Amino acid sequence: MLDSNCLYVTDENGNEQKMTILFTFDSQDLGTQYVVFQREGAVDGEVFASRYDEEGTLMPIESDEEWEMVEEVINTFAEDEENAG
Repeated sequence: MLDSNCLYVTDENGNEQKMTILFTFDSQDLGTQYVVFQREGAVDGEVFASRYDEEGTLMPIESDEEWEMVEEVINTFAEDEENAG
């Protein structure tokens, strides 16, 4: 479920975890929407990404092609953040 700046995911143990949304983006080529997020308060820099639909339902990224595209967007975002700071 997505809200303004956070989302909640259920881990493999059934525990709900609050995540902070870093950014969202659309892929015109694939016609899909993506969200990039990390655990709230995380200091390790680990980020996660998922596809989502109009209702905010998260879906896994399954293909290598999608992962490569998402990683490229994440790297560009990280570079922009470094240059801004």
